[in-house]
Amino acid sequence: MPYRRLAGTVVSATGCFVLDAFNPPSVTADSPAALAMTDLARVPPATITSEPSIETANQSMLLRGVRLLLVVGEANRIIGVVTADDLLGERPLLIARRRQAKRSDLRVADVMTPVDEMEALRIDDVRRASVGDIIATLKADGRTHALVVGDADDGTQRLMGIFSASQIARQLGVQIQTHEIARTFAEIEAVIAGV
Repeated sequence: MPYRRLAGTVVSATGCFVLDAFNPPSVTADSPAALAMTDLARVPPATITSEPSIETANQSMLLRGVRLLLVVGEANRIIGVVTADDLLGERPLLIARRRQAKRSDLRVADVMTPVDEMEALRIDDVRRASVGDIIATLKADGRTHALVVGDADDGTQRLMGIFSASQIARQLGVQIQTHEIARTFAEIEAVIAGV
């Protein structure tokens, strides 16, 4: 079958705009929590298997612009999560030292948080919550991310979304200069207090 060249058009000098599909809206602490959640029905989750090196996982995060990867096994079943802190913090060094191995020898499986140690929020609770409620939850739990789950029609549990403290901060208009959790929440609280 022969293919044909499509006709070109001029990009408008008076205004050609980027779609807002992946740009989350600005929020306040009183906004519905769902506005700050990465909806995994619209945005594909960032995943990795347990076998790659921690350096490969870090590169994957950098390329995708995320700080959390879902670790998946067969049939995309979640077996854990790995965060940038898991990869770049003390954890890899402690594990390598304990095993008398090199940090570069560690795999995602060595530093991830396994699924049986994970906790998530229920989508029904999230639908009734505010952004401020999510911030309070993340802060109380000492986490920078929260997974959101719901039940599918077939009775299985499905990952519906992810909250990220850094994304919430961006949506609140907070400029985060560091990835330290204490400072992130201090900056978020300062913005909320000023509202």
